[in-house]
Amino acid sequence: MLVARSVALFVVAALFEIGGAWLVRQGVREHKGWIWIGAGVIALGLYGVVATFQSDDNFGRILAAYGGIFVAGSIVWGMVADGYRPDRFDAIGALICLAGMAVIMYAPRSD
Repeated sequence: MLVARSVALFVVAALFEIGGAWLVRQGVREHKGWIWIGAGVIALGLYGVVATFQSDDNFGRILAAYGGIFVAGSIVWGMVADGYRPDRFDAIGALICLAGMAVIMYAPRSD
């Protein structure tokens, strides 16, 4: 149950971070305005809040593990929001990152 909760928190954090960065980008690069930028800034702040709900006390471990979710989530976001089509190397790289996330965050430890 703790792993499922942790993964869910990582996914929510990714939605806020990737979505927030995308909103800022849309506001600036696509000239959609300050409301989009402001919504992005709020989403990015919420990402930071969600990340604090992980049960592990080691912030460095949480952030390092989150990197795997960020990489894979960014590729998925690009597919859904921008029509990006990843190639096999994108997919392989994302899977490697997710495997690294699982090792960093969920490997059995004695501490």
